[in-house]
Amino acid sequence: MKSLSVMAMVMLSFSFAANAQKGKWVSLFDGKTIDQWHIYNKSGVDPKWQVEDGAIVLTAGGAGDLVTNKDYGDFELELEWKISEGGNSGIMFHCIEDAKYNAPYYTGPEMQVLDNERHPDAKQGKNGNRLASSLYDMIPPSDPSAYKPAMEWNKVKLVIKDGKATHYMNGKKVVEYPTSGPVWDKMVSESKFAKWEAFGKSSTGKIALQDHGNKVWFRNIRIREL
Repeated sequence: MKSLSVMAMVMLSFSFAANAQKGKWVSLFDGKTIDQWHIYNKSGVDPKWQVEDGAIVLTAGGAGDLVTNKDYGDFELELEWKISEGGNSGIMFHCIEDAKYNAPYYTGPEMQVLDNERHPDAKQGKNGNRLASSLYDMIPPSDPSAYKPAMEWNKVKLVIKDGKATHYMNGKKVVEYPTSGPVWDKMVSESKFAKWEAFGKSSTGKIALQDHGNKVWFRNIRIREL
């Protein structure tokens, strides 16, 4: 058998290293620094995003959305969030970072973060498709009672794998959908995103934590690539 070339050995080593990372939980926040995130289309983090008591906190609006430094395709994301009274925020995925888009929501679908009791968005949209944990403006949660109210922690999980997405809230599966194909295209066509040409088109991209102008907390953020 002929020996492998140096380039082949390097590529093989890289492949092994990449595969070794898949399935391994990685923290996206150590409870102290926000160095694995930056402001969308900018470098660094706005000082309105702070770390308090082991959580990333948006202390005031106008900071811009936080996005991961790294792009992700298939993954399992876990975190806890807490929203202020009357507050609104979101967790987006597969966001394309490009100067031609003003914010992550132009390209990335959103798992809603909301005070269901006080924010008007809870009663807008269709059939509850803007409630906490919904696929925003497209699919309502199957069990809205899984949600805990403003100023209480909600533990959520977002799984993207093999063209399917699943939302979990406080241990319950609440939303499931394909991320591409005819069913996805129909959902988008019936939503506020119908004319947004790049919305939901990418199979990889940044994960975003939204600045919607209201105080919101995120903690225990970890991810594993699938």
